[in-house]
Amino acid sequence: MTEPATAHIDVGNPRLYREDTWRPHFARLRREDPVHRHADSPYGPYWSVTRYADIMKVELDPGSYSSASELGGIQIADQPQGEELPNFIRMDPPRHTAQRKTVAPIVAPTNLANMEGLIRQRTEAVLDGLPRDEVFDWADRVSTELTAMMLATLFDFPQADRRKLTHWSDVAIANIEAEDAVVKTNEERIAELKRMGETMAVLWQERADQPPKFDLISMMAHSEATKNMSTREFIGNFALLIVGGNDTTRNSMTSGLIAMLENPAEIDKVRADPALMSSLVSEAIRWATPVIHMRRTARRDCELGGKQISAGDKVVMWYVSGNRDEAAIEAPERFVVGRPKARQHLSFGAGIHRCVGDRLAEMQLRILWEELLKRDLRIELAGPPVRLYSNFIRGIRSLPVLIRA
Repeated sequence: MTEPATAHIDVGNPRLYREDTWRPHFARLRREDPVHRHADSPYGPYWSVTRYADIMKVELDPGSYSSASELGGIQIADQPQGEELPNFIRMDPPRHTAQRKTVAPIVAPTNLANMEGLIRQRTEAVLDGLPRDEVFDWADRVSTELTAMMLATLFDFPQADRRKLTHWSDVAIANIEAEDAVVKTNEERIAELKRMGETMAVLWQERADQPPKFDLISMMAHSEATKNMSTREFIGNFALLIVGGNDTTRNSMTSGLIAMLENPAEIDKVRADPALMSSLVSEAIRWATPVIHMRRTARRDCELGGKQISAGDKVVMWYVSGNRDEAAIEAPERFVVGRPKARQHLSFGAGIHRCVGDRLAEMQLRILWEELLKRDLRIELAGPPVRLYSNFIRGIRSLPVLIRA
């Protein structure tokens, strides 16, 4: 039998995302073999799901496609044996439902409205404090700083130590094979995350001994679904909340700025019609696609895209491809403000595992763009972005920019 032309496409290679050269590989898979079996990969055999509709089919069928940590979790790479850190995104119902329900009130509409003024005040201060006629790192000075402050608020964590949260997020998602990885081994990662767990445990005990308050630590300490977690689950859930509250937003803030600078006519649309701001936010998040993939494990034999998936198979949903699917999104390779159904992208996932903080991320981005446009800053790229070596998080480590006085 002749080997298919797509047989040797390896979309799991982290180098594709560091070099930002992934697009043609996924375009070919979507066109020629949208549910593609990689029989031999560094991660073992797995299925690549590359079209929007097929990804949604997997997302909306958690009974057939499991996220459970004990079956492998949510990443293409299996968790090292004995080092699993279960958390509610790596669970199926009913445990997933109960734990997610515990933290959901922090991002309820009423609380978001209460936080808007604080977010705007901080955004104004950060933007007004940026240097003029001097190269600086937007990813650090703006994206990371704003998300670190927000994370510290959500946890009621000391603001003076907020960059510890950013560090732990970087540790949790690090690809240990990267030259610039913050940790070089899984043992080092676990040791760092244990230190994070010890820090959170002190705050946890303080909150548990007090009446319930409206922060994530207090909510979890007082909830029947989370107050008696094992040590590994405790560490896993805090790592999840830190990464989830950090990476989608900070990387959209940086990638979104690049898109805005490269597409000034689209930003002019928003200047002319501020009602398009929500569309700009959604398009920036689609464009960024900060989570490159999510993995599931088939619980039973299934049919997907004309292929037979067997129980136990690893199924990888490539959000970065679904968000560029020509069959679902018109002109997906263009950054377009005002496109129909702009919010129906895959960057937040879908179904029971849709990002619980999606509305908070959108609000943070909206406020940043509003304040940027209000100031009419003359921002220029001063060099190429340095991208993360990862097939899981499409991150930007640094972005040199210049603001003309």
